[in-house]
Amino acid sequence: MGPGWRAPSVALVGGSVALFGALRRAALALPRPAAVRSRPGRVWRWRNLLVSFAHSVLAGLWALFSLWHSPELLSDIQDGYSISGHLLVCFSSGYFIHDSLDIIFNHQSRSSWEYLVHHAMAISAFVSLIITGRFLVAAMLLLLVEVSNIFLTVRMLLKMSNVPSPALYEANKYVNLVMYFAFRLAPQAYLTWYFLRYVEVQGQGAFLTANLLLLDAMILMYFSRLLRSDFFPSLRKGSAGRDVDGEKFLID
Repeated sequence: MGPGWRAPSVALVGGSVALFGALRRAALALPRPAAVRSRPGRVWRWRNLLVSFAHSVLAGLWALFSLWHSPELLSDIQDGYSISGHLLVCFSSGYFIHDSLDIIFNHQSRSSWEYLVHHAMAISAFVSLIITGRFLVAAMLLLLVEVSNIFLTVRMLLKMSNVPSPALYEANKYVNLVMYFAFRLAPQAYLTWYFLRYVEVQGQGAFLTANLLLLDAMILMYFSRLLRSDFFPSLRKGSAGRDVDGEKFLID
């Protein structure tokens, strides 16, 4: 991918930021459950989750289809290229920028600092991919995590809305666990092994490897929280990292 792609890529990322801004405004018009309306601290969170859900559905299925349609990309993780993958990286970069701005402008930085760290890592990594045209396939593999995020976000929406349907929550709980393994832990483990074994630890390779290892730590921390909350509630502890309504922002 030559330098001629860079200006269009900036426009694509900007267009994605604008798209998610429009989705955020549209979410304001959607009806909210009584449990959300009655607690002001949940209103912003609910809207933010709806936009996150839209990104997860679009980006997750996009990554899955792109890799299924072009499986040969998996044989060249460092230099493989597809237009679909490039557009996907620009699309998700726009979402991460929009979500960061939404968190900051709505004064949620303190309760959502883990999201901001994650987004800063993702944005910086994706910008390096757009500039160099390398490791695009690695980004597509990482974005498979959005398939898992679909069910993780549904889980959080169900908890916030106090839906009187334990069966629905229970079913999603187990599907969420399977998807976490299949689309979050498995791709992450494979990429970590690949980078440590095959990628030269200098320049962009060193930067992306460091990002990946930090992301490994974050994913394992989230997985621990998820297991304690949904499968071993007796092990839950009171901790920091709660939103303005007193609930964990990432996983409660």
